[in-house]
Amino acid sequence: MYNKLQYISQGESVEEQLYNIHQALDNGCDWIQMRFKHQKPKKALALAEATKFLCEEYLANFIINDDVHLAEKINADGVHLGLSDMRVSEARAILGKTKIIGATANTFEDIVCQVTNGCDYIGLGPFQHTKTKTNLSPILGSEGYHSIITKMKESQIDIPVYAIGGITLRDVNPLMKTGIHGIAVSGVITKSDDKQELITQLNYNLYGNVTI
Repeated sequence: MYNKLQYISQGESVEEQLYNIHQALDNGCDWIQMRFKHQKPKKALALAEATKFLCEEYLANFIINDDVHLAEKINADGVHLGLSDMRVSEARAILGKTKIIGATANTFEDIVCQVTNGCDYIGLGPFQHTKTKTNLSPILGSEGYHSIITKMKESQIDIPVYAIGGITLRDVNPLMKTGIHGIAVSGVITKSDDKQELITQLNYNLYGNVTI
């Protein structure tokens, strides 16, 4: 089963990204989603190669946001696709059956579509407003997650769902009670002054207060 905590990388430069990724890994995060939008291909490739090396060193999952061809080129563990990115079925044809393909959703209908196309997990959000991403879909809140997860159970759709969008430590327990699998976070880790304590607490809450 997939790890429950994803760190979505932040940083305006390769160096800043790498620093943040290394900090997340070094303090207990074992799933990195590299998000490095609107960059020159050389820079994206350099970051991806360095991140892959780090993730292998820390035995962490490494997926790339949006760029299927880059994920294929460096043999990443997989890719995460937004609602306006390449279709999951097309990505699967490129990456093959063994790679992880995550897909964004904002509604139950989005989930049905993405699951039908063959994704491995859903990034469902946004939970609340976040400055990390522009052009946000409608905010879900805890009630939105509860409603959508309930519909999934009624329809017997069984796939890991990660909550995303402005999530803080205090939000984790209420979110987990809705039935999600885990969370994908960015700014809360990047900006933390004590990443080890924060990531330890996030994992503690995510895994039901059991040792991981």
